[in-house]
Amino acid sequence: MNTPTPFDEPATPSFSPLYQQIKTLILQSLQAGEWKPGEPIPSEMDLAVRYRVSQGTVRKAIDELSAENLVVRRQGKGTFVATHAEQHVQYRFLKLVPDEGDPSTEGPAVRTIVDCKRLRASADVARALGLRTADAVLQVRRVLAYGGVPTILEDLWLPGAPFKGLTAERLRAWPGPMYALFETEFGVRMVRAEEKIRAVLPDAEQAALLDVTLQMPLLSVERVAHTYHDTPMELRRGLYRTDTHHYRNQLG
Repeated sequence: MNTPTPFDEPATPSFSPLYQQIKTLILQSLQAGEWKPGEPIPSEMDLAVRYRVSQGTVRKAIDELSAENLVVRRQGKGTFVATHAEQHVQYRFLKLVPDEGDPSTEGPAVRTIVDCKRLRASADVARALGLRTADAVLQVRRVLAYGGVPTILEDLWLPGAPFKGLTAERLRAWPGPMYALFETEFGVRMVRAEEKIRAVLPDAEQAALLDVTLQMPLLSVERVAHTYHDTPMELRRGLYRTDTHHYRNQLG
């Protein structure tokens, strides 16, 4: 089998820095599943030989992948493909934290799957997921409760083809984070997300599920999560109670 090199990748612009070309090649291997989540990738020396570049070039590429949480360096053990199954990244995209204490003392949320159904994508869902209107999607609704208090109501939409076979029963039976299920059972790893945040009032059904009044302001968080190469794989719309929690984001 021919070993790929940055010099026989016609899709790579010639003006791209060499380490960026190596990063692209490593990403291609990650996307293809050559190295699975949680598994080690080859050493910097082995990758340098594979791609016919210096070890320093490979190190710079891996530095960027590590900064983007796509790989994890472990002292004395090597570099591993990041996974949502790891404790410290399980809730990487969940920024709601308790006013008192911290998420580690609060413990995991109790999840209730309200619904999981297949339907046709509306225009706005199709646009967010890069699909055509009326393409098949899965819609999931769930409630997350902390200390017995329903705190987050989420509606999420997934493209139908990559998540064929996902059911409410599978979601209820899965013990870990939802993204770990996507990664382990469907080969889809969420690597990046973008969010829109605003304050809203709930409708009657939303208020009932969160046990709040129609006059209680909620934090609306709309997120589009992407897998490798910026492919959108999930649209998630969450309503967050902020009477005992707040949204915290670390900048810089």
